[in-house]
This record gives sequence, structure tokens and C-alpha cells, in this order.
Amino acid sequence: MTPMVAIDDIELAAQRLRRQVLDTPCVESRTLSQIVGAQVFLKFENLQFTASFKERGACNKMTELAEAGLTTGVVAMSAGNHAQGVAYHAQRLGIPATIVMPRFTPGVKIERTRGFGANVVLFGDSLEAARGHAYELAERGGLSFVHPYDDDAVIAGQGTVALEMLTAVPDLDTLVVSVGGGGLIAGMAVAARARRPDIEIVGVQTARFPAMVNAIQGTRHPGGTSTIAEGIAVGTPGERNREIVARLVDDLLLVDEGDIEQAVLMLLEIEKTLVEGAGAAGLAALIRHPERFRGKRVGLVLSGGNIDPLLLAAIIERGMVRAGRLARLQVGARDVPGVLARITMTVAEAGANIDEVHHQRAFTMLAAQNVDIELVLQTRGREHLAAVIDALHHAGFQAEEKR
Repeated sequence: MTPMVAIDDIELAAQRLRRQVLDTPCVESRTLSQIVGAQVFLKFENLQFTASFKERGACNKMTELAEAGLTTGVVAMSAGNHAQGVAYHAQRLGIPATIVMPRFTPGVKIERTRGFGANVVLFGDSLEAARGHAYELAERGGLSFVHPYDDDAVIAGQGTVALEMLTAVPDLDTLVVSVGGGGLIAGMAVAARARRPDIEIVGVQTARFPAMVNAIQGTRHPGGTSTIAEGIAVGTPGERNREIVARLVDDLLLVDEGDIEQAVLMLLEIEKTLVEGAGAAGLAALIRHPERFRGKRVGLVLSGGNIDPLLLAAIIERGMVRAGRLARLQVGARDVPGVLARITMTVAEAGANIDEVHHQRAFTMLAAQNVDIELVLQTRGREHLAAVIDALHHAGFQAEEKR
């Protein structure tokens, strides 16, 4: 299939999107730059009204349909961000919208989509199943199907991200873009190559959904069934996007779930910005492959901020555990009156805070006169945790971190 999207299409999309979609900030993060060893510029697409870049492609497509008089209704399938973009701009343009979403979609995305006036249909356990049902609904009702990524108007709309980034920071060396179906990176690649033929373009996928990597690089990386980056959990990349990526994208990288978790937490703590797993994939690549980007001026797209609150809470807690700021200690002691008070006093004097205490007499391998006490502590980090354990040893207790 010959790619149909050209720079003229993206520039036209930019005109359509003016005053309808936010021209989001693209600014340097000095702290992240120091950490990863590259000059990092962040494009805050999580600040869009629907908290995702997906609004761009949806807006361009919906405006195109409205200009053509095709306003009887639209159907889309999405895990959430495309759904919100279509629902919002359909409502704004007075076009009825039905959105088919997989059953695993986070509740926050379902409710926000409904909040924009769309009829939400939950169907299947994957995007592929949802897509099939959406096609059926479109055909049955004579409605326009709005694909989340394999559509020329959608690709052109997403490409406006690159136009804005290169206007804000013209001398970027590299663009790092998360990849699911490929709409964002395809549009950005067309725009960036037209403006800066020498720029490096790197795509990032989660190792659990490596469809584009396998398609382009001819690899056979096994896929998973779930990921915290559900926005890029796509089993089959778009045909249009695949051809554009093969021609214009320099490299595709894989990142692990732990890398994405760390990136979400770093953006929250350092930049004070909330980014979903898919939106943090670019930073995850810089964490996983620092030498690949060292010394370069790198533009990262924070592509979305719609994350389930319970997932975010788990990521924060797990991140604190990895950093040693939340730790579980096992302390062995003689089972005599006052021993628990001595242990807690020792921990307090070492400057740690106790979250939980479990006093275990029966389920232990210690002698009958001894007791196992499990403490969950808040500390300042690994060094502080080591100091707390050392203080317990000096007080005469057996103590070790329990993983």
C-alpha cells in the first residue's frame, strides 16, 4: 500500500486543529536530562482537554467528515484515548457517536467517554474483538467508522505533534515516540522528515506487545496478554502506518514493564505531571537504553495522562519499594515484655516511620522463647534503610530486609 499522507495533509490538519486542540508546551526537563545523560524536551500532550494526543487525529477526521456533510453518526473502537477524542469532537460538532471498547478498559476512560455524550458499548477482551464489532455496527447503521490509527486523516492529525515540536525546538536530534498501532509515529515521521530530513526518529513498544517491531524487523518476539501501557497494547499495526514506519523511522526499541513503571513515577515526582503507561514509554526507552541517546537533544511525547487511579497507586507503592523508601524488615528477638517497645524505639531514633507491625510466634523457625516481628517502614531510601538495620543490630536484634 502506497502511503497517502503527505506534509500538505498534515499542514491542512494543523489549520483545522487551530483553536480546537491545544498547542501543548514542549520544554526541557533539566533534571531528567541530568539523570539520563541527554538533553530531554517533553511534549505535554497529557495536557490536552481529553488528556491525550489522540484528540488531534479524531478532531481532524471529524472535521473532515463534517466538511463533507457526513454527520449522520460515527462508530469508533478504542481502549480509551481515541474514544474520548472522537466522543468530545463528535459532541462539539453535533455528530452522534458510538464507541466500542474492550471489557478490560480502565473505568476512568469509560466514564469520561460517556461524559462526552457517546454511547459506549463494551465488547470482547481485545482491541481486535472490539474492532470487529465496531465494523458490524457501522455497516448495520450506515455510519462512518473512525479508525484509531489506520486512517489517513487520523495519521495527518497526529503528525501535527511533530510540527509543533520542531517549531518550539528546531534543532532536536531525535524524536522518541511510543508505538501501538503506529498512527502517532507515522504522522510525526512524515512531518519531521519534511521539516528536518536528517532528524532521527525512534519508536518504542512495550515488550508485551511488540507487533510493530516484529513486523518491521522480522523478529518473533512473543507477546503478552496485558500491560500497564494499555494505550499501546495493539496486536496488529496499521497497514498504512507499517509502510510509513518502514520507510521513515530509524529504529524501534522495546521496554519492560518495570521501565515504564519507573518512568511514570519519575514524571510524577520530578515533573509533577501525570502520565499513563503508554505516555511514559519514551522516557522508559531513555532509562533502558541510555547509551543510545547520550549527549543528544531528544524530544519525548508524553502522549497521554489517562491512568486508572488504582494502577497509579500500585505503581507509586512498587516504586517506593524499589527505591527502599518502603521496606519490610524481619526482626528476631527474645519474647519478653518490652521487646516490641525497644524495637520500635530503635527504629524511631533511626528516623524511620513504621507503617505496619506483625507479631509472629507460631509460624516461625525460631526457638520457642523467641519471636519474629515483621515491620513495614517508610525510609528516605536505601542508605537510610541500611542505617536502620544497622541500628537494630547494634541494639542486639537480628534484622534483615524481607523481599
